[in-house]
Amino acid sequence: MAVPQRHGITVPFPGVTLADHRPWFEECAALGYTDVWSAEAGGYDGLVPLTLAAAWAPSLRLGTAILPASTRGAATLAGAAASMCEAAPGRFVLGIGCSSPTIVTNWNGLPFDRPYARIRDTIRFLRAAFPGEKVTAEYETFSVTGFRLDVAVPEPPPILVGALRPAMLRLAGREGDGAITNWCAPDDIARIAAEVGPDRELVCRMMVLPTTDPGALRALGRRMIAAYMTVPAYAAFQEWLGRGEAIRGMNERWAAGDRAGALEQIPDSLIDELIVHGTPAQCAARVAEYARAGVTTTAPAIFATGDDLHATVRAMAPGP
Repeated sequence: MAVPQRHGITVPFPGVTLADHRPWFEECAALGYTDVWSAEAGGYDGLVPLTLAAAWAPSLRLGTAILPASTRGAATLAGAAASMCEAAPGRFVLGIGCSSPTIVTNWNGLPFDRPYARIRDTIRFLRAAFPGEKVTAEYETFSVTGFRLDVAVPEPPPILVGALRPAMLRLAGREGDGAITNWCAPDDIARIAAEVGPDRELVCRMMVLPTTDPGALRALGRRMIAAYMTVPAYAAFQEWLGRGEAIRGMNERWAAGDRAGALEQIPDSLIDELIVHGTPAQCAARVAEYARAGVTTTAPAIFATGDDLHATVRAMAPGP
C-alpha cells in the first residue's frame, strides 16, 4: 500500500513561547499542514509541544523526531506514548532514536551502549506492551518484569526510527513502520529509501535558513554543520552518502582542537547541499524537491524568527 504524501513542520517555532503557539498551530492547520513534529535534545521536552497542539489544532497529526530511547525507561516511554494516544486518538506517531553520547551520557549520565540493539529491543517491548498484556521479558539491552500498561491504547501508534545508515534504516523498515532522517540532500533520498524498503513512511527533517545574505548563510550554516558532522554517527552518514572528502578537513581540525579552523574547512558546496536557504519561495521549492525524491513526510525546521519565520511557514504550506 502506497504511503500518502504528508506535509509537516518542526515545532516549537523559534522565538515563540509555548504558551503563544496556539495561533501558530491553528494557522498551520488552516494552511494545509498535516503534521507537526517535535524533537528532544537539550531544550524542549519532546511531548509538551505536541500535547498543546493536540488540544489547540485537533486536525494535525503529531510526531516525535525523535525521543531518545536511552533517556526514558521502557515503562516510562510506553506510558508517555499511551498518554499521547489518548490525547490525540489516531493522530500520534512515536519516533524513537538512539540519540548521541553527548546527550545520553554527558548530559543525562546514562550509558550509550549498543544503540542498534537498544532501538530494536525498545520496538519489541512497545509492540508487546501497547495491547495491555503483562510483559516479562529479557531483552538484550534491558529486562522488564511484570509490567502492564494501565492506559488503554485501542490504536497503537506507528513507531518510526531515527536512522542514518543502512543497518538502522533497514531496522526501521523491518521492525518499525518507517524511518526519520535528516542532514541529507534530495539526491540522497533514493538511496536512503531503498534501505528502508517499500510501503514505509520516510520522514525528513531539513534545516531551513530563509536568508539571501551570503555572509549570514555561510556563518550560521558552518556552525550548524560543524555541530552535527563532528558527531561520529553523522560523519559516517555523510561518508556513506559520498561526502567523506567534503567533511574530512573540518573533522581533522576539530579533532586537533582548532574550532575556528574547522569552520573554515567547510566548503560552500556542502552548505548548499545540506541546508535549505534563500527566499521563502525558494525554500519552499527546495523542500518540494525532497517530496518528489521520495520523502513521504516533510518536516522542515525553520531557523528564523518574526516576519521571516511567518513568511516561510506560509510559503511552504501545501494549501488547505
